[in-house]
Amino acid sequence: MGLRKDIGIDLGTASVEVYIKGKGIVLQEPSVVAIERSSGKLLKVGKEAQDMLGRTPDSILTIRPLRDGVISDYDVTERMLRDFIRKSAGVQILKPRIIVCVPSGITEVEERAVIDAGIQAGASKVYLIEEPIAAAIGAGIDISQPNGNLVIDIGGGTADIAVISLSGAVITESIKVAGDRFDEAVIKYMRHERDVLIGEQTAEEMKIKIGCVFPPEEETSMDVVGRSLQTGLPERVTVTSTEMMDAFEEPVERIMEAVLQVLERTPPELVADISGNGIVMTGGGSLVRGFDRLMAVRTGIPTVIADEPILCVAKGTGMSLDSLRDMQDGTLNLSRRKRFG
Repeated sequence: MGLRKDIGIDLGTASVEVYIKGKGIVLQEPSVVAIERSSGKLLKVGKEAQDMLGRTPDSILTIRPLRDGVISDYDVTERMLRDFIRKSAGVQILKPRIIVCVPSGITEVEERAVIDAGIQAGASKVYLIEEPIAAAIGAGIDISQPNGNLVIDIGGGTADIAVISLSGAVITESIKVAGDRFDEAVIKYMRHERDVLIGEQTAEEMKIKIGCVFPPEEETSMDVVGRSLQTGLPERVTVTSTEMMDAFEEPVERIMEAVLQVLERTPPELVADISGNGIVMTGGGSLVRGFDRLMAVRTGIPTVIADEPILCVAKGTGMSLDSLRDMQDGTLNLSRRKRFG
């Protein structure tokens, strides 16, 4: 038994995955924390806290401490990380080295917050890796080759698009439009078009069950219970996948625009590589029905969804633990500063 377990963490807006070297992904929990309002005491973390969302009395506060891919509540993030590290690694004699995945559009202040939270949560050193690079590694792409690959990672808070060659991102674009915006779009659609108010969890369930972004071969529908804006009473309505396609139109267009802009900025040789290699989509957002088909139609480039797309970033983050020695600057493709801790 080793004295130290190095850890890879995908610190996502919607969920946190923890990868331990030699074991793989050992923890996958929603990024939600429940706190007692009066004392600030941590009550529940992860799945148990998520089940309380929208259902708590005034004395309990449920918080999602990450917003749009970055830390919005530093103290809560650090406590959540500490809890997850303890759950997955147990008690260690040596503090672990941790590699954390961050969006490619992260600012230096946001980066520093991630590093500090990792150190406070018990790491000896914190390294950073960019989401699309981690996603590419986790999707099984050999990023060390002089060969262009386009990876689109659609998470909960951000969509990260990158052209990767020779272990680095040549062109990147990170936009704060992803899974959460899809849920918001569903809530907005139901309010305006159906006069019904629904909660976040219902919106997410609709996205997963009947959400689509490309005309479906067969129409699917589901019954949803919300609060009628007319009467204030519960109302059951049937929603179709075509309605979901209308609801998603705005966030989908934003993502498509970003992808087309990345392709426009890509050097011609790499564009030629990409059209041969195809586009690889990862992240939970890529699972919305028809996204790969829409991408292929709009770009003219064959598109595939990676195996286990939700876990690609975590797997890639964990697999890059093997390269820690080579990461003198403490980051993969975020070469602004030295390593920390």
